[in-house]
Amino acid sequence: MDSIDAPDRYVSFKGIDCEGNSRRIIDWLYMHIDDPAKTNAFWERFRAKLAVAEDPLKRQADGLCLLCSNIYYIADLFEEHDDEEGLAMLRRLEDECC
Repeated sequence: MDSIDAPDRYVSFKGIDCEGNSRRIIDWLYMHIDDPAKTNAFWERFRAKLAVAEDPLKRQADGLCLLCSNIYYIADLFEEHDDEEGLAMLRRLEDECC
C-alpha cells in the first residue's frame, strides 16, 4: 500500500501537514547531529532509528512518532545551540501534530 492509499492516522489533525512538518524538522535536526561537535551517542542511536523509520517494511515508528516521543531532547539540542528557528518549528509540530 503506498502513501496515497494509506489512511491518515492523524484524522484529528485533518488539513495539517504533519508529515511535511516532521520531515522539515528531521532535515533541520540532521544539520545539528551531522556536525561531530554537536552529536553524541544518543543522537547516533536516534539517527539509526530515523533510518529504520524511513523503511516502511522495517519501521516500528515513523518519523513523526519519533519526533513527538523525543520532543524534549530535540528542544534541548536546539536550545543548547541557540536555534530559535528549530525551536519554533518544533513548538508548532508539538502543538499541531503530537
